[in-house]
Amino acid sequence: MTAENPFGQVLVALVTPMTADGEVDWPAVEKHIDDVIVAGADGIVVTGTTGETSTLTDPEKIRLVEVGKDVAGGRAKIITGGGSNETAHAIELYKKSEAVGADGIMIVTPYYNKPTQAGILTHFRLVADATDLPVILYDIPGRTGVPIKYETILRLAKHPNILAVKDAKGDFSEVSRVLNQTDLMYFSGDDANVLPHLAIGATGLIGVTANIAPAPYRTIVDAVNRGDLKTATAEHQRLEPLVRAVMTHVPGTVAAKYILHGLGRIGSPRVRLPLVGPEEWEAALIEDEIDLVQGIPGVDFHNFRPDRNAAAGGALPKVAGTTR
Repeated sequence: MTAENPFGQVLVALVTPMTADGEVDWPAVEKHIDDVIVAGADGIVVTGTTGETSTLTDPEKIRLVEVGKDVAGGRAKIITGGGSNETAHAIELYKKSEAVGADGIMIVTPYYNKPTQAGILTHFRLVADATDLPVILYDIPGRTGVPIKYETILRLAKHPNILAVKDAKGDFSEVSRVLNQTDLMYFSGDDANVLPHLAIGATGLIGVTANIAPAPYRTIVDAVNRGDLKTATAEHQRLEPLVRAVMTHVPGTVAAKYILHGLGRIGSPRVRLPLVGPEEWEAALIEDEIDLVQGIPGVDFHNFRPDRNAAAGGALPKVAGTTR
């Protein structure tokens, strides 16, 4: 990490480990954060989509930043994701996150409201104005309903706190245009496209599969940094069936927790409703993909023991998440 890049390059979109009844498993959170840092992550995004931000309470979100900072101990940056589709609420959350030590914030396009580009521009600007932290814009129209258009990104790039974009839109020609015309950094927000993003000048990744296997992403990024495309490509190909297992059949959060639990790395695969664990046929597809995974550093699938019963259904926590 440098003054030019305050986020790192290998960022994990962290799952939030939970108990079987859907409460945050704080000891498991600490262990999981330490595990991924030891395996090569230099940034952790807590309370993002993968962290089930929509069903976390505000106190849980702030506590995740605090725990992340404590466990990281300077070894990795802690970025807070999520935010809100209400601008005032997003500002409040990010101010509180900054107060407890977040190293950066990731602002998602307001979802469900379907604002115009003028509304998106204003939302991002007001949130960025309210903090001194470096900002990553999160462009994921498949979840939010609206893209951040090219012209809007160019305007946002002029804001002194907005330094990067997490791209889950997959328009590589647009990424190239923005990289050519601004100083923004790009982070791949699609696990299958990490190497293509890096190949056209992206800085790094914010990955779901990195919860399970950060080390190969460290290898890919380091190889690209030194111009070794052969090594990066070989690692990309080795990761491909695992990425397919995590990202294809059920939401990435659900699959990542199912696999982490099968590896014995978290105590429960539970997710909060309306997410549910994989159905029998979905679990079978995930396990079929896992059978194709070979030779990934730091992951031993010989001891993979998936538990479909433990993953079934979803939890209804005692305290509801908040939108205000």
